[in-house]
Amino acid sequence: MQKVIYMDEAGQYAEYIAPKAERCISQGLTDTFECYKNYTLFIFPMYDIHKSSQAADQVVVYIDHEDLIFLCETQHGYERVTGMFAKEETNERALWGFFQNLLKHDMDNLEDIECEVADAEMAAMVRFHSDYIRKIIAYRKELLRLKRYYEQLDTIMDSLILNENKLFTEEGICRFTILARRTTRYLGNVLNLRDYVTQMREAYQSQIDIEQNNLMRLFTVITAIFMPLTLMTGWYGMNFAYMPEMQWRYAYPVFAGASALVCTVLLIFFKKKGWI
Repeated sequence: MQKVIYMDEAGQYAEYIAPKAERCISQGLTDTFECYKNYTLFIFPMYDIHKSSQAADQVVVYIDHEDLIFLCETQHGYERVTGMFAKEETNERALWGFFQNLLKHDMDNLEDIECEVADAEMAAMVRFHSDYIRKIIAYRKELLRLKRYYEQLDTIMDSLILNENKLFTEEGICRFTILARRTTRYLGNVLNLRDYVTQMREAYQSQIDIEQNNLMRLFTVITAIFMPLTLMTGWYGMNFAYMPEMQWRYAYPVFAGASALVCTVLLIFFKKKGWI
């Protein structure tokens, strides 16, 4: 029998499910992958990779020599599994067909994410965006979700390939090997994208540091220009009784001219050094 049901209906199909497996499903004690002598039982979170806000739908798969049963936790998961599952001549072909449909458009989605990340990086280089760091956080969160998803699928595929209870034929093992390689490739793409986003964050932080350094350099230049003027002001502001410049008729214009000359010389010097 090949069928898609809800988890709370597991008791109604007890004649098709091994007693121990039925108890594990009913009590919610199913591990990621369990391989027994006459059957295999595994669970995985089925994400809708095209909807990052969509929660995962837990799906339990039970397969033995005669039966293949998908047990879904939610109505959304039931509808998705029903849409991807098609009955075949053998259980291994039906299970392979389900995973084939599950992974069918994943590469397109990963390419869309890569293009979106690249566009965000280019936009940030052209024009500074205050929400850039929020985009980076959103990308990292989404890629972490995909990383966990593909890691679990990769584990399931590797376990199916081992075929410890001999449920699958050589042809079936070859088919699942192809899916395992595809899942591993998708996982590698996700890891590469995470590294790319990490580099984007580091480049963004470096750009902020450069802008802060430029601002501090500007403040330093302004301070260096006015420090001699501050010294001159303090010098002639001491009001000593015997300062001949105080009685000179042209003392003020000369002092103003000297101040302007000092500023001009310092500006020319900083300009030649490329500091302004």
